[in-house]
Amino acid sequence: MSAKFAIGLDYGTNSVRTLIVNVANGKEVATAVWEYAHGHHGVILARDPNLARQHPADYLEGAEITVKKALALAKKTVRGFNAADVIGIGVDTTGSTPLPVDGNGIPLAFDKKFAKNPAAMAWLWKDHTGVAEAAEITELAKKIRPQYLAKCGGTYSSEWFFSKILHCLRSAPEVFDAAHTWVECADWIPAMLTGTEAPDKLVVGVCAAGHKAMYNDTWGGYPDAEFLGQLDPKLGALRSRLCAKAHAIDRAVGKLTAEWAKRTGLPAGIPVAVGAFDAHLGGVGSGIAPGTLVKIIGTSTCDMMVVPVGQQLADVPGLCGIVNGSILPGFYGLEAGQSAVGDIFNWFVNYIQPMGKAGSHEALTAGAAKLKPGESGLLALDWNNGNRTILVDQRLTGLLLGQTLYTTPAEIYRALIEATAFGAMTIINRFEEYGVKVEQIVNCGGIAEKNPLVMQIYADVTGRPMKVSRSAQTCALGAAIAGAVVAGAYPDYASAQKAMTGIKPRVFQPKAEAHAVYKELYVLYRKLHDALGTKDWNGNLFDVMKQLIEVRGRVRK
Repeated sequence: MSAKFAIGLDYGTNSVRTLIVNVANGKEVATAVWEYAHGHHGVILARDPNLARQHPADYLEGAEITVKKALALAKKTVRGFNAADVIGIGVDTTGSTPLPVDGNGIPLAFDKKFAKNPAAMAWLWKDHTGVAEAAEITELAKKIRPQYLAKCGGTYSSEWFFSKILHCLRSAPEVFDAAHTWVECADWIPAMLTGTEAPDKLVVGVCAAGHKAMYNDTWGGYPDAEFLGQLDPKLGALRSRLCAKAHAIDRAVGKLTAEWAKRTGLPAGIPVAVGAFDAHLGGVGSGIAPGTLVKIIGTSTCDMMVVPVGQQLADVPGLCGIVNGSILPGFYGLEAGQSAVGDIFNWFVNYIQPMGKAGSHEALTAGAAKLKPGESGLLALDWNNGNRTILVDQRLTGLLLGQTLYTTPAEIYRALIEATAFGAMTIINRFEEYGVKVEQIVNCGGIAEKNPLVMQIYADVTGRPMKVSRSAQTCALGAAIAGAVVAGAYPDYASAQKAMTGIKPRVFQPKAEAHAVYKELYVLYRKLHDALGTKDWNGNLFDVMKQLIEVRGRVRK
Protein backbone atom coordinates (compact mmCIF):
# COMPACT_ATOMS: atom_id res chain seq x y z
CA MET A 1 0.00 0.00 0.00
CA SER A 2 1.18 3.54 -0.75
CA ALA A 3 2.01 5.87 2.12
CA LYS A 4 -0.67 8.25 3.35
CA PHE A 5 -0.13 11.88 4.25
CA ALA A 6 -1.81 14.71 6.16
CA ILE A 7 -1.46 18.45 5.78
CA GLY A 8 -1.04 20.99 8.55
CA LEU A 9 -1.89 24.58 7.62
CA ASP A 10 -0.16 26.85 10.13
CA TYR A 11 -1.18 30.54 10.13
CA GLY A 12 1.29 32.66 12.10
CA THR A 13 1.68 36.36 12.74
CA ASN A 14 3.72 37.06 9.62
CA SER A 15 3.25 34.08 7.32
CA VAL A 16 1.41 30.85 6.55
CA ARG A 17 3.07 27.44 6.34
CA THR A 18 1.93 24.19 4.74
CA LEU A 19 3.49 21.03 6.15
CA ILE A 20 3.00 17.59 4.58
CA VAL A 21 3.50 14.71 7.02
CA ASN A 22 3.61 10.94 6.65
CA VAL A 23 0.84 9.78 8.96
CA ALA A 24 2.59 6.48 9.74
CA ASN A 25 5.58 8.02 11.51
CA GLY A 26 5.27 11.81 11.57
CA LYS A 27 8.05 12.28 9.03
CA GLU A 28 7.83 15.76 7.56
CA VAL A 29 8.23 15.36 3.82
CA ALA A 30 7.65 18.87 2.50
CA THR A 31 7.01 22.39 3.72
CA ALA A 32 6.32 25.74 2.08
CA VAL A 33 6.03 29.21 3.61
CA TRP A 34 4.50 32.41 2.22
CA GLU A 35 4.69 35.83 3.90
CA TYR A 36 1.41 37.73 3.89
CA ALA A 37 1.20 40.40 1.20
CA HIS A 38 -0.57 43.16 3.12
CA GLY A 39 0.93 45.49 5.71
CA HIS A 40 4.36 45.36 7.33
CA HIS A 41 5.42 41.72 7.38
CA GLY A 42 1.78 40.80 7.10
CA VAL A 43 0.54 43.09 9.88
CA ILE A 44 -1.45 46.25 9.16
CA LEU A 45 -0.33 48.94 11.58
CA ALA A 46 -1.40 52.51 12.39
CA ARG A 47 -0.39 55.45 14.54
CA ASP A 48 -1.96 53.71 17.49
CA PRO A 49 0.75 51.30 18.72
CA ASN A 50 -1.97 49.01 20.07
CA LEU A 51 -3.48 48.39 16.63
CA ALA A 52 -2.56 45.24 14.66
CA ARG A 53 -4.78 43.87 11.89
CA GLN A 54 -4.51 41.41 8.99
CA HIS A 55 -6.25 41.17 5.66
CA PRO A 56 -8.21 37.90 5.33
CA ALA A 57 -7.40 37.74 1.62
CA ASP A 58 -3.88 36.78 2.69
CA TYR A 59 -5.23 33.69 4.45
CA LEU A 60 -6.78 32.36 1.25
CA GLU A 61 -3.94 33.28 -1.06
CA GLY A 62 -1.47 31.81 1.40
CA ALA A 63 -3.30 28.48 1.51
CA GLU A 64 -3.35 28.19 -2.27
CA ILE A 65 0.29 29.18 -2.76
CA THR A 66 1.81 27.09 0.02
CA VAL A 67 -0.22 23.92 -0.58
CA LYS A 68 0.71 23.92 -4.28
CA LYS A 69 4.39 24.54 -3.48
CA ALA A 70 4.49 21.86 -0.80
CA LEU A 71 2.84 19.29 -3.08
CA ALA A 72 5.34 20.10 -5.85
CA LEU A 73 8.25 19.70 -3.42
CA ALA A 74 6.90 16.40 -2.08
CA LYS A 75 6.73 15.01 -5.60
CA LYS A 76 10.42 15.82 -6.03
CA THR A 77 11.59 14.46 -2.69
CA VAL A 78 9.33 11.45 -2.02
CA ARG A 79 9.41 8.60 -4.47
CA GLY A 80 5.95 7.83 -5.79
CA PHE A 81 4.28 10.71 -3.95
CA ASN A 82 0.82 11.50 -5.22
CA ALA A 83 -1.47 14.28 -4.01
CA ALA A 84 -4.26 11.71 -4.00
CA ASP A 85 -2.55 10.09 -0.99
CA VAL A 86 -3.25 13.17 1.17
CA ILE A 87 -6.11 12.07 3.42
CA GLY A 88 -6.83 15.00 5.74
CA ILE A 89 -6.13 18.61 6.68
CA GLY A 90 -5.78 20.41 10.00
CA VAL A 91 -5.61 24.16 10.54
CA ASP A 92 -4.02 26.23 13.29
CA THR A 93 -3.97 30.01 13.56
CA THR A 94 -3.12 32.86 15.89
CA GLY A 95 -5.77 33.96 18.32
CA SER A 96 -7.80 35.60 19.38
CA THR A 97 -7.98 36.90 15.80
CA PRO A 98 -11.67 37.55 15.03
CA LEU A 99 -13.04 39.08 11.85
CA PRO A 100 -16.42 40.61 11.00
CA VAL A 101 -18.41 38.78 8.31
CA ASP A 102 -21.67 39.39 6.44
CA GLY A 103 -24.77 37.20 6.36
CA ASN A 104 -23.06 34.77 3.98
CA GLY A 105 -19.96 34.45 6.12
CA ILE A 106 -17.86 36.62 3.79
CA PRO A 107 -15.43 39.04 5.48
CA LEU A 108 -16.42 42.70 5.32
CA ALA A 109 -12.87 43.42 4.16
CA PHE A 110 -13.85 41.85 0.80
CA ASP A 111 -16.55 44.52 0.35
CA LYS A 112 -15.31 47.55 -1.62
CA LYS A 113 -17.00 49.81 0.91
CA PHE A 114 -14.70 48.54 3.68
CA ALA A 115 -11.67 47.43 1.66
CA LYS A 116 -9.30 49.93 3.28
CA ASN A 117 -10.92 50.08 6.71
CA PRO A 118 -8.72 48.30 9.30
CA ALA A 119 -11.76 47.70 11.50
CA ALA A 120 -13.24 45.46 8.79
CA MET A 121 -10.16 43.24 8.72
CA ALA A 122 -9.02 40.48 11.07
CA TRP A 123 -8.15 41.83 14.52
CA LEU A 124 -4.80 40.14 15.14
CA TRP A 125 -4.07 38.48 18.49
CA LYS A 126 -1.67 41.23 19.52
CA ASP A 127 -4.14 44.05 18.85
CA HIS A 128 -4.59 45.71 22.25
CA THR A 129 -6.92 48.55 21.25
CA GLY A 130 -9.61 47.08 23.50
CA VAL A 131 -7.81 47.65 26.82
CA ALA A 132 -10.61 49.81 28.25
CA GLU A 133 -13.28 47.39 27.03
CA ALA A 134 -11.43 44.43 28.58
CA ALA A 135 -11.39 46.20 31.93
CA GLU A 136 -15.10 46.94 31.61
CA ILE A 137 -15.89 43.29 30.79
CA THR A 138 -13.82 42.17 33.77
CA GLU A 139 -15.55 44.54 36.18
CA LEU A 140 -19.04 43.59 35.03
CA ALA A 141 -18.25 39.89 35.27
CA LYS A 142 -16.93 40.35 38.81
CA LYS A 143 -20.25 41.89 39.78
CA ILE A 144 -22.78 39.61 38.07
CA ARG A 145 -21.02 36.62 36.41
CA PRO A 146 -17.93 35.69 38.49
CA GLN A 147 -18.05 32.17 37.07
CA TYR A 148 -17.00 33.55 33.68
CA LEU A 149 -13.79 34.95 35.12
CA ALA A 150 -13.04 31.85 37.20
CA LYS A 151 -12.33 29.88 34.04
CA CYS A 152 -10.13 32.52 32.40
CA GLY A 153 -7.76 33.38 35.21
CA GLY A 154 -9.77 36.13 36.88
CA THR A 155 -9.21 38.83 34.25
CA TYR A 156 -10.56 39.27 30.72
CA SER A 157 -7.83 40.38 28.31
CA SER A 158 -7.66 43.01 25.59
CA GLU A 159 -6.23 40.29 23.33
CA TRP A 160 -9.53 38.43 23.39
CA PHE A 161 -12.73 38.13 21.36
CA PHE A 162 -15.33 40.34 23.06
CA SER A 163 -12.87 43.13 23.96
CA LYS A 164 -12.10 43.59 20.29
CA ILE A 165 -15.71 43.39 19.15
CA LEU A 166 -16.88 45.88 21.79
CA HIS A 167 -14.06 48.24 20.82
CA CYS A 168 -15.13 47.99 17.18
CA LEU A 169 -18.71 48.78 18.16
CA ARG A 170 -17.53 51.98 19.82
CA SER A 171 -14.73 53.07 17.51
CA ALA A 172 -16.07 51.91 14.12
CA PRO A 173 -19.84 51.50 14.51
CA GLU A 174 -20.34 51.42 10.74
CA VAL A 175 -18.32 48.18 10.62
CA PHE A 176 -20.05 46.63 13.61
CA ASP A 177 -23.48 47.46 12.22
CA ALA A 178 -22.61 45.99 8.81
CA ALA A 179 -21.38 42.71 10.32
CA HIS A 180 -23.82 39.84 10.69
CA THR A 181 -21.47 38.12 13.13
CA TRP A 182 -17.80 37.72 14.08
CA VAL A 183 -15.75 34.59 13.43
CA GLU A 184 -12.34 33.56 14.74
CA CYS A 185 -9.70 33.13 12.07
CA ALA A 186 -9.22 29.56 13.38
CA ASP A 187 -12.85 28.81 12.50
CA TRP A 188 -13.18 30.86 9.32
CA ILE A 189 -10.33 29.22 7.37
CA PRO A 190 -11.59 25.62 7.78
CA ALA A 191 -15.06 26.90 6.88
CA MET A 192 -13.84 28.52 3.67
CA LEU A 193 -11.96 25.36 2.66
CA THR A 194 -15.11 23.29 3.14
CA GLY A 195 -17.78 25.72 1.92
CA THR A 196 -19.36 25.91 5.39
CA GLU A 197 -18.76 29.60 6.05
CA ALA A 198 -22.46 30.52 6.02
CA PRO A 199 -23.67 31.13 9.59
CA ASP A 200 -26.14 28.22 9.47
CA LYS A 201 -23.35 25.80 8.46
CA LEU A 202 -20.47 27.19 10.48
CA VAL A 203 -18.68 24.88 12.92
CA VAL A 204 -16.54 26.56 15.58
CA GLY A 205 -13.82 25.15 17.80
CA VAL A 206 -13.92 25.10 21.58
CA CYS A 207 -10.25 26.10 21.66
CA ALA A 208 -10.94 29.66 20.50
CA ALA A 209 -14.40 29.92 22.03
CA GLY A 210 -13.37 28.62 25.45
CA HIS A 211 -10.06 30.40 25.94
CA LYS A 212 -10.90 33.76 24.40
CA ALA A 213 -14.70 34.16 24.39
CA MET A 214 -15.77 32.75 27.79
CA TYR A 215 -17.57 29.80 26.18
CA ASN A 216 -18.46 26.97 28.55
CA ASP A 217 -21.06 24.24 28.16
CA THR A 218 -21.97 24.45 31.85
CA TRP A 219 -23.54 27.87 31.37
CA GLY A 220 -24.93 27.30 27.89
CA GLY A 221 -22.01 28.28 25.66
CA TYR A 222 -21.01 31.91 25.17
CA PRO A 223 -21.84 34.57 27.79
CA ASP A 224 -25.56 35.17 27.97
CA ALA A 225 -27.33 38.01 26.18
CA GLU A 226 -28.21 39.79 29.42
CA PHE A 227 -24.55 40.04 30.41
CA LEU A 228 -23.42 41.16 26.96
CA GLY A 229 -26.37 43.52 26.72
CA GLN A 230 -25.28 45.37 29.84
CA LEU A 231 -22.03 46.16 28.06
CA ASP A 232 -24.01 47.34 25.03
CA PRO A 233 -27.46 46.30 23.74
CA LYS A 234 -25.99 45.66 20.28
CA LEU A 235 -23.49 43.26 21.78
CA GLY A 236 -26.34 41.50 23.54
CA ALA A 237 -28.18 41.16 20.23
CA LEU A 238 -25.06 39.64 18.65
CA ARG A 239 -25.26 36.71 21.09
CA SER A 240 -28.06 35.05 19.11
CA ARG A 241 -25.89 35.10 15.97
CA LEU A 242 -23.02 33.17 17.57
CA CYS A 243 -22.87 29.38 17.25
CA ALA A 244 -24.78 27.41 19.85
CA LYS A 245 -22.13 24.69 20.21
CA ALA A 246 -18.33 24.57 20.00
CA HIS A 247 -16.35 21.41 19.24
CA ALA A 248 -13.00 19.74 19.92
CA ILE A 249 -10.54 18.83 17.18
CA ASP A 250 -11.61 15.19 16.92
CA ARG A 251 -14.29 16.04 14.37
CA ALA A 252 -14.28 17.49 10.87
CA VAL A 253 -16.03 20.71 9.94
CA GLY A 254 -16.62 19.37 6.44
CA LYS A 255 -14.84 18.19 3.31
CA LEU A 256 -12.54 20.06 0.95
CA THR A 257 -14.62 21.61 -1.82
CA ALA A 258 -14.12 20.99 -5.54
CA GLU A 259 -13.12 24.65 -5.88
CA TRP A 260 -10.35 24.34 -3.31
CA ALA A 261 -9.26 21.02 -4.77
CA LYS A 262 -8.79 22.77 -8.09
CA ARG A 263 -6.97 25.71 -6.50
CA THR A 264 -4.52 23.54 -4.58
CA GLY A 265 -4.19 20.25 -6.44
CA LEU A 266 -5.54 18.25 -3.48
CA PRO A 267 -8.28 15.64 -3.85
CA ALA A 268 -11.79 16.94 -3.27
CA GLY A 269 -13.72 15.51 -0.36
CA ILE A 270 -10.90 15.00 2.15
CA PRO A 271 -11.91 15.99 5.71
CA VAL A 272 -10.79 19.26 7.32
CA ALA A 273 -10.55 19.18 11.12
CA VAL A 274 -12.03 21.73 13.50
CA GLY A 275 -9.58 24.62 13.75
CA ALA A 276 -7.56 25.52 16.83
CA PHE A 277 -4.90 27.98 17.94
CA ASP A 278 -1.28 27.46 16.98
CA ALA A 279 -0.04 26.97 20.54
CA HIS A 280 -2.67 24.36 21.36
CA LEU A 281 -1.87 22.30 18.29
CA GLY A 282 1.80 22.95 19.04
CA GLY A 283 1.11 21.14 22.29
CA VAL A 284 -0.36 18.23 20.34
CA GLY A 285 2.66 18.19 18.01
CA SER A 286 5.00 18.13 21.03
CA GLY A 287 3.34 15.08 22.56
CA ILE A 288 1.48 16.87 25.35
CA ALA A 289 0.07 14.61 28.06
CA PRO A 290 -0.77 14.93 31.77
CA GLY A 291 2.29 16.20 33.68
CA THR A 292 3.95 17.60 30.55
CA LEU A 293 4.31 21.36 30.22
CA VAL A 294 4.78 22.36 26.59
CA LYS A 295 6.39 25.76 26.04
CA ILE A 296 5.91 27.17 22.55
CA ILE A 297 8.63 29.82 22.41
CA GLY A 298 8.55 32.42 19.65
CA THR A 299 7.79 36.12 19.52
CA SER A 300 5.70 35.40 22.62
CA THR A 301 5.20 32.14 24.50
CA CYS A 302 2.30 29.90 25.27
CA ASP A 303 2.61 27.38 28.09
CA MET A 304 0.21 24.47 27.73
CA MET A 305 -0.85 21.64 30.06
CA VAL A 306 -3.67 19.11 30.11
CA VAL A 307 -5.58 17.49 32.98
CA PRO A 308 -7.99 14.56 32.48
CA VAL A 309 -11.67 15.49 32.62
CA GLY A 310 -12.98 14.07 35.87
CA GLN A 311 -9.82 14.78 37.84
CA GLN A 312 -10.24 17.43 40.52
CA LEU A 313 -8.96 20.75 39.19
CA ALA A 314 -8.98 24.13 40.90
CA ASP A 315 -9.59 27.42 39.09
CA VAL A 316 -6.10 28.85 38.59
CA PRO A 317 -5.83 32.66 38.85
CA GLY A 318 -3.90 34.34 36.06
CA LEU A 319 -4.28 31.59 33.47
CA CYS A 320 -5.64 32.27 29.98
CA GLY A 321 -8.31 29.68 30.45
CA ILE A 322 -9.26 26.20 31.62
CA VAL A 323 -11.31 24.65 28.81
CA ASN A 324 -12.71 21.16 28.32
CA GLY A 325 -11.31 19.73 25.06
CA SER A 326 -9.36 22.79 23.96
CA ILE A 327 -6.11 20.88 23.37
CA LEU A 328 -6.97 17.18 23.53
CA PRO A 329 -10.48 15.67 23.59
CA GLY A 330 -11.24 14.31 27.05
CA PHE A 331 -8.84 16.65 28.81
CA TYR A 332 -9.03 20.14 30.22
CA GLY A 333 -6.63 22.41 28.35
CA LEU A 334 -4.74 24.92 30.51
CA GLU A 335 -3.11 27.89 28.81
CA ALA A 336 -0.61 30.38 30.19
CA GLY A 337 2.08 32.43 28.49
CA GLN A 338 4.24 35.51 28.14
CA SER A 339 3.24 38.43 25.92
CA ALA A 340 6.78 38.90 24.61
CA VAL A 341 9.91 36.76 24.51
CA GLY A 342 11.48 36.73 21.07
CA ASP A 343 9.94 40.15 20.50
CA ILE A 344 12.02 41.49 23.41
CA PHE A 345 15.23 40.13 21.93
CA ASN A 346 14.27 41.50 18.51
CA TRP A 347 13.50 44.90 20.02
CA PHE A 348 16.97 45.11 21.52
CA VAL A 349 18.82 43.89 18.42
CA ASN A 350 16.78 45.53 15.65
CA TYR A 351 15.29 48.64 17.28
CA ILE A 352 17.84 49.70 19.87
CA GLN A 353 20.65 48.35 17.66
CA PRO A 354 23.32 48.34 20.42
CA MET A 355 25.95 47.09 17.97
CA GLY A 356 24.78 49.17 15.04
CA LYS A 357 22.95 47.88 12.01
CA ALA A 358 25.49 45.08 11.67
CA GLY A 359 24.58 43.69 15.10
CA SER A 360 22.94 40.29 15.35
CA HIS A 361 21.39 37.84 17.77
CA GLU A 362 24.31 35.52 17.13
CA ALA A 363 26.91 38.11 18.15
CA LEU A 364 25.05 39.12 21.29
CA THR A 365 24.38 35.51 22.20
CA ALA A 366 28.08 34.74 21.90
CA GLY A 367 28.89 37.63 24.25
CA ALA A 368 26.15 36.71 26.69
CA ALA A 369 27.34 33.09 26.81
CA LYS A 370 30.69 34.22 28.22
CA LEU A 371 28.99 35.72 31.28
CA LYS A 372 28.16 33.92 34.51
CA PRO A 373 24.77 34.19 36.22
CA GLY A 374 24.72 37.39 38.26
CA GLU A 375 27.95 38.72 36.77
CA SER A 376 26.31 41.69 35.05
CA GLY A 377 24.54 43.01 38.14
CA LEU A 378 21.44 43.49 35.97
CA LEU A 379 17.85 42.45 36.50
CA ALA A 380 15.01 42.97 34.02
CA LEU A 381 11.24 42.53 33.86
CA ASP A 382 9.87 40.77 30.78
CA TRP A 383 6.85 43.05 30.32
CA ASN A 384 7.78 44.94 27.15
CA ASN A 385 4.43 43.90 25.67
CA GLY A 386 2.49 43.70 28.92
CA ASN A 387 2.02 40.61 31.08
CA ARG A 388 -0.16 37.72 29.90
CA THR A 389 0.37 35.38 32.88
CA ILE A 390 0.00 35.57 35.84
CA LEU A 391 -0.87 39.27 36.14
CA VAL A 392 -2.92 39.60 32.93
CA ASP A 393 -2.19 43.30 32.54
CA GLN A 394 -1.29 44.80 29.17
CA ARG A 395 -0.50 48.17 30.77
CA LEU A 396 2.65 46.84 32.37
CA THR A 397 5.95 47.73 30.71
CA GLY A 398 9.53 46.49 30.68
CA LEU A 399 12.24 47.43 33.15
CA LEU A 400 16.04 47.15 33.28
CA LEU A 401 17.64 47.63 36.68
CA GLY A 402 21.28 47.79 37.73
CA GLN A 403 22.99 49.30 34.69
CA THR A 404 26.18 51.31 35.17
CA LEU A 405 28.49 53.30 32.90
CA TYR A 406 30.24 50.02 32.14
CA THR A 407 27.19 47.92 31.23
CA THR A 408 27.65 46.19 27.86
CA PRO A 409 25.14 45.15 25.18
CA ALA A 410 25.91 41.48 25.85
CA GLU A 411 25.12 41.96 29.55
CA ILE A 412 21.78 43.55 28.73
CA TYR A 413 20.98 40.81 26.21
CA ARG A 414 21.63 38.13 28.82
CA ALA A 415 19.55 40.01 31.39
CA LEU A 416 16.64 40.07 28.93
CA ILE A 417 16.93 36.32 28.38
CA GLU A 418 17.05 35.79 32.15
CA ALA A 419 13.96 37.97 32.59
CA THR A 420 11.96 35.76 30.25
CA ALA A 421 13.23 32.70 32.15
CA PHE A 422 12.09 34.25 35.44
CA GLY A 423 8.69 34.87 33.84
CA ALA A 424 8.59 31.23 32.79
CA MET A 425 9.43 30.18 36.35
CA THR A 426 6.55 32.28 37.67
CA ILE A 427 4.16 30.38 35.40
CA ILE A 428 5.51 26.98 36.50
CA ASN A 429 5.09 27.98 40.13
CA ARG A 430 1.50 29.09 39.52
CA PHE A 431 0.55 25.74 37.98
CA GLU A 432 2.02 23.83 40.90
CA GLU A 433 0.58 26.17 43.55
CA TYR A 434 -2.85 25.00 42.37
CA GLY A 435 -2.08 21.30 42.20
CA VAL A 436 -1.08 20.90 38.54
CA LYS A 437 2.25 19.07 38.81
CA VAL A 438 4.88 19.83 36.15
CA GLU A 439 6.76 16.56 35.69
CA GLN A 440 8.61 17.43 32.50
CA ILE A 441 9.03 20.44 30.21
CA VAL A 442 9.10 20.14 26.43
CA ASN A 443 10.07 23.25 24.46
CA CYS A 444 9.37 23.98 20.83
CA GLY A 445 9.47 26.91 18.42
CA GLY A 446 12.24 28.81 16.71
CA ILE A 447 14.09 29.97 19.82
CA ALA A 448 14.12 26.49 21.38
CA GLU A 449 15.48 25.17 18.09
CA LYS A 450 18.10 27.80 17.37
CA ASN A 451 19.42 29.20 20.66
CA PRO A 452 21.01 26.70 23.07
CA LEU A 453 21.94 29.53 25.46
CA VAL A 454 18.29 30.36 26.04
CA MET A 455 17.51 26.71 26.78
CA GLN A 456 20.45 26.43 29.18
CA ILE A 457 19.46 29.60 31.05
CA TYR A 458 15.88 28.31 31.30
CA ALA A 459 17.20 25.04 32.75
CA ASP A 460 19.45 26.88 35.20
CA VAL A 461 16.74 29.31 36.34
CA THR A 462 14.02 26.68 36.80
CA GLY A 463 16.30 23.90 38.05
CA ARG A 464 14.58 21.54 35.61
CA PRO A 465 15.76 19.72 32.48
CA MET A 466 14.71 21.40 29.24
CA LYS A 467 13.67 19.00 26.51
CA VAL A 468 13.11 20.07 22.90
CA SER A 469 10.47 18.66 20.57
CA ARG A 470 11.79 16.58 17.67
CA SER A 471 9.86 18.67 15.19
CA ALA A 472 10.91 22.20 14.35
CA GLN A 473 7.33 22.87 13.21
CA THR A 474 5.22 21.53 16.04
CA CYS A 475 2.18 23.75 15.43
CA ALA A 476 1.92 22.62 11.81
CA LEU A 477 2.65 19.03 12.89
CA GLY A 478 -0.12 19.19 15.46
CA ALA A 479 -2.49 20.44 12.76
CA ALA A 480 -1.42 17.57 10.51
CA ILE A 481 -2.07 15.12 13.36
CA ALA A 482 -5.59 16.56 13.61
CA GLY A 483 -5.99 15.97 9.87
CA ALA A 484 -4.80 12.37 10.30
CA VAL A 485 -7.21 11.67 13.17
CA VAL A 486 -10.32 13.06 11.45
CA ALA A 487 -9.34 11.08 8.34
CA GLY A 488 -9.43 7.87 10.39
CA ALA A 489 -5.72 7.06 10.29
CA TYR A 490 -5.79 6.75 14.09
CA PRO A 491 -8.66 6.04 16.49
CA ASP A 492 -7.57 8.75 18.95
CA TYR A 493 -4.97 11.40 19.64
CA ALA A 494 -2.91 9.31 22.06
CA SER A 495 -2.08 6.74 19.39
CA ALA A 496 -1.48 9.42 16.76
CA GLN A 497 0.92 11.32 19.04
CA LYS A 498 2.78 8.14 19.95
CA ALA A 499 3.46 7.43 16.30
CA MET A 500 3.99 10.95 14.99
CA THR A 501 5.81 12.94 17.73
CA GLY A 502 9.11 12.71 19.59
CA ILE A 503 11.86 14.48 21.57
CA LYS A 504 15.36 15.46 20.42
CA PRO A 505 18.18 13.48 22.05
CA ARG A 506 19.86 16.56 23.54
CA VAL A 507 18.43 17.60 26.90
CA PHE A 508 19.62 20.79 28.65
CA GLN A 509 20.37 19.85 32.26
CA PRO A 510 20.43 22.51 35.01
CA LYS A 511 23.81 23.38 36.50
CA ALA A 512 23.73 23.41 40.29
CA GLU A 513 26.03 26.41 40.75
CA ALA A 514 24.12 28.53 38.24
CA HIS A 515 20.78 27.51 39.72
CA ALA A 516 21.91 28.61 43.19
CA VAL A 517 22.67 32.12 41.92
CA TYR A 518 19.43 32.30 39.97
CA LYS A 519 17.44 31.33 43.07
CA GLU A 520 18.79 34.50 44.70
CA LEU A 521 18.02 36.63 41.65
CA TYR A 522 14.53 35.17 41.31
CA VAL A 523 13.68 36.41 44.81
CA LEU A 524 14.60 39.93 43.65
CA TYR A 525 12.65 39.44 40.40
CA ARG A 526 9.55 38.48 42.38
CA LYS A 527 9.94 41.56 44.56
CA LEU A 528 9.85 43.76 41.47
CA HIS A 529 7.12 41.61 39.90
CA ASP A 530 4.83 41.92 42.91
CA ALA A 531 5.68 45.52 43.76
CA LEU A 532 5.02 46.87 40.26
CA GLY A 533 2.47 44.34 39.07
CA THR A 534 0.05 43.93 41.97
CA LYS A 535 -2.04 46.21 44.16
CA ASP A 536 -1.61 44.15 47.30
CA TRP A 537 2.18 44.18 47.67
CA ASN A 538 3.58 45.78 50.78
CA GLY A 539 7.32 45.98 51.22
CA ASN A 540 10.52 47.86 50.57
CA LEU A 541 12.70 47.78 47.46
CA PHE A 542 15.66 49.46 49.13
CA ASP A 543 17.75 46.28 49.13
CA VAL A 544 17.25 45.22 45.49
CA MET A 545 20.06 47.25 43.92
CA LYS A 546 22.35 46.50 46.82
CA GLN A 547 21.80 42.77 46.55
CA LEU A 548 22.41 42.83 42.79
CA ILE A 549 25.77 44.51 43.47
CA GLU A 550 26.57 41.99 46.20
CA VAL A 551 25.84 39.05 43.89
CA ARG A 552 27.80 40.68 41.07
CA GLY A 553 30.86 41.16 43.27
CA ARG A 554 30.73 37.61 44.61
CA VAL A 555 30.39 36.05 41.16
CA ARG A 556 33.20 38.11 39.67
CA LYS A 557 35.60 36.99 42.41
